[in-house]
Amino acid sequence: MASSNFVPGKTAPGLVQKGITDAFWTAVIAFGMFVLYIGLKTDQNIDNKLIIVQRWGLLASIVAIAAAGRFVMTVFLQPAVAARKAAKAKAPPVEAEQGFVSRNFNKIALAFLLVYPLLALALFGPQGSLTYVDNFGIQILIYVMLAWGLNIVVGLAGLLDLGYVAFYAVGAYSYALLSTHFGLSFWILLPLSGIFAGLWGMILGFPVLRLRGDYLAIVTLAFGEIIRIVITNWTDVTKGSFGISNITKASLFGLYTFDLKDPHNIIRTFGLPTSSAWYKIFLFYVILALCMLTAYVTMRLRRMPIGRAWEALREDEIACRSLGINTVTTKLTAFATGAMFGGFAGSFFAARQGFVSPESFVFLESAVILAIVVLGGMGSLKGIAFAAIAMVGGTELLRDMGFLKLIFGPDFTPELYRMLIFGLAMVVVMILKPRGFVGTREPTAFLKERKAVSGSFTKEGHG
Repeated sequence: MASSNFVPGKTAPGLVQKGITDAFWTAVIAFGMFVLYIGLKTDQNIDNKLIIVQRWGLLASIVAIAAAGRFVMTVFLQPAVAARKAAKAKAPPVEAEQGFVSRNFNKIALAFLLVYPLLALALFGPQGSLTYVDNFGIQILIYVMLAWGLNIVVGLAGLLDLGYVAFYAVGAYSYALLSTHFGLSFWILLPLSGIFAGLWGMILGFPVLRLRGDYLAIVTLAFGEIIRIVITNWTDVTKGSFGISNITKASLFGLYTFDLKDPHNIIRTFGLPTSSAWYKIFLFYVILALCMLTAYVTMRLRRMPIGRAWEALREDEIACRSLGINTVTTKLTAFATGAMFGGFAGSFFAARQGFVSPESFVFLESAVILAIVVLGGMGSLKGIAFAAIAMVGGTELLRDMGFLKLIFGPDFTPELYRMLIFGLAMVVVMILKPRGFVGTREPTAFLKERKAVSGSFTKEGHG
């Protein structure tokens, strides 16, 4: 093959021609996909009439970028990756000694997260730090916790769940309804929301015990949509699409509150400048503690018999049964445990937003959480955290793409295309790293010495 004779700086004969052919067909497909979305735009004129605005220049730019990207991938990237894999396969295995950062990465990362809000506060002030603490801190950590919870179901037990957002919704609405009608505090409702979500996980687990693969995915997808539709239509309880507002905020263990009308307000008590940043900083440390709890429980469970049963179920359910493992309880514990952490995250989300509505729990949320798990590497907590930072933090960064107006013209709206650009970036990442950011994992059972297992020895996509 041409890719096996790849030499850096040179292209094999016929590879350029193949690249041109691929680029041509990519341009044709891109034109067909985007002609109605980008080339033609509906607008209103001064007479309030619907008109069609033609944007052929912008369409041509998008098609050219797609074609050029495909040409570069065919001629340069794919041969380089193939040559690198071939050279790596021929080379003798060398065990590199871990450096200081690699050995202590978890401690360094945790130390950075502990000082991150204080650092943002010192650099940008109370109001200026809101964006960094809330959008790039709390938002990312919520998805890290959700992805780690889904990782128990998908990454460890191998059960494809497309309706995980349902447990997120159960936790959020449990907190919103109980705090609104019964006045219960955040610290009571946090474990209760997780318990309620865990019970719903068991309810979902019972009807899908005999299902695997695509059938399981369809049923879980339907479950997520059922929960959303019930929330939307049960207006007497959930207020439907209007949502529930004025949800009680979290307090500092019941001692101090963040409500300016309360005499025990923490801002007045300690003489802090009036700002909502203090509440966000407090929530940052709460969600950080919840993430650490999720990681600790996951690692402990992996070393226990139930964790090894999950991994056995993921690899081969028939062999798992032949070993005498009760697959019924194994699946139920996976669903319930993953759902519980989804409920924790949902109750925190309700306390953070102060408002919940069905629009926050659509299928796209489940797809994003599952994409984080797959992109990071199934079963890898560290890889999933990296993927959450890349996906959620990257999406937030792409909200401000004003520089693209210099390329596509002043009428270009960057906010509308950030998901398109990010989707293309995800495709490139999965082509280069098909097993996720972290393609190796450490086994839970080992003899004398723990060694990482390469993704080459595991099934594609199972990390």
